Amino acid sequence: MSELARHDAVGLAELIRTGELSPVELIDDTIDRIETLNPQLNAVIHPAFEKARAAAAGDLPDGPFRGVPMLMKDLWPAEKGEPFHQGVQGLKNAGHIADVDANLVTAYKRAGFVMTGRTNTPEMGLAATTEPVAYGPTRNPWDLERGSGGSSGGAAAAVAGGMLPAANASDGGGSIRIPAAMCGLVGLKPSRGRISMGPQRDEWGNSVQHVVSHTVRDTAAILDATASPFPGDGVIAPFPEKPFADYIVDDPRPLRIGVLDRSIRDGIPIDPEVAAAVRDIADRLQDLGHEVIESSPPALDDQDLIASYGAQWTAAVATSLDLFGEWIGRELTKDDVEPMTWALAQRGRQLGAVEAAKAADQAMIFRHRMAEWWADTADLLLAPTCLRPAPLLGESSGTEENPFANVHVTLAYSTLTAPFNSTGQPAISLPLARSSAGLPIGIQFVGAYGREDTLLALAGQLERSMPWAHDRAPLHP
Repeated sequence: MSELARHDAVGLAELIRTGELSPVELIDDTIDRIETLNPQLNAVIHPAFEKARAAAAGDLPDGPFRGVPMLMKDLWPAEKGEPFHQGVQGLKNAGHIADVDANLVTAYKRAGFVMTGRTNTPEMGLAATTEPVAYGPTRNPWDLERGSGGSSGGAAAAVAGGMLPAANASDGGGSIRIPAAMCGLVGLKPSRGRISMGPQRDEWGNSVQHVVSHTVRDTAAILDATASPFPGDGVIAPFPEKPFADYIVDDPRPLRIGVLDRSIRDGIPIDPEVAAAVRDIADRLQDLGHEVIESSPPALDDQDLIASYGAQWTAAVATSLDLFGEWIGRELTKDDVEPMTWALAQRGRQLGAVEAAKAADQAMIFRHRMAEWWADTADLLLAPTCLRPAPLLGESSGTEENPFANVHVTLAYSTLTAPFNSTGQPAISLPLARSSAGLPIGIQFVGAYGREDTLLALAGQLERSMPWAHDRAPLHP
């Protein structure tokens, strides 16, 4: 059944619905592909194959994705009874097991997805590459010497490598879009409050959940299946007039689209091939009838406002380590985590209450200033997802003596993604270009808060104009 690797999740669900394929057959085929490909990729770190087979043979909910496999990222969407390590050596050593289903896991199960395992992630999702000490590096299916991005690198490698059509991913600073860009996939970061983060996380934070996939219709249809609020959610994004999947069918009205084809951070240059790819897509957008303007939000060039993200980030690392200590019944020490994680936590602990409050205020000011550009100037922003294609494995690593030795490499990937986690806006990376070396180049579009409908409509138009789903990584079956 190797031809099943070429179907997207919507297509597989239809085969099951019409009786051409059974859930058991699909799960067995998926497990075969994972077992074949994973030794090369190291994408799946916690297989749940027998549990998946039992679920597929049982009474699955009659949801839109009945019988379709799903891999969960081993970060915050916990699944009761499954390992929950977040790339942290201390949690791995303790054999920590989740005692609750995340709301998103509940939503996936209601939709009929079959939980098949958990994917690799950098420690606590803190890096733009998936190379945790606890579980080893995940390799890019386009070039096994290169990284698959982070922090959803395991998910992206699994999908790009052909294990399954879509996999859970999360994005706190670019962690859906960066791996999607590096692995030639579609990666939508939804608006803040679009998908529930409970019961262990808050919707008001910078991180959001969704998937990486090959097709826009999977991205839209899975969003329809999971964008449902749960009791206690702190933010609920406004709903569109119709299902998200309906927006991808017809071309959008002519849009006004600003272009950013440069770096916004001193000392972090953009690869000329990436800049050229952005210009090529700007030309294609004009050919499709859209108005392209030389404009981008001025707030993106305010280094002080963007720096507020760092204070929130380090404080979150410190509080998370304290929480992990509660889980395993002892404080985590320097030996339980990687050098960069420990260094970030120490910085977070040094923040005073006033300094933390000022950082929150800066983030609020940044959010408002950014929103003004979408309200007054353009419908969407076109930009690179990352400033360069995928790095070689080890290129982003620090050392014990200098945990931040290669942070400039990481910044080449997160500089143009993280600002939109701070603002809570939706953003999508599309696989619209390649480097001269054949590596995927992701092109990013950013919408106003709550306007995934506009992003998905344009993504659908570009997918019809520049079809990419047939173009798979060399490792893909």
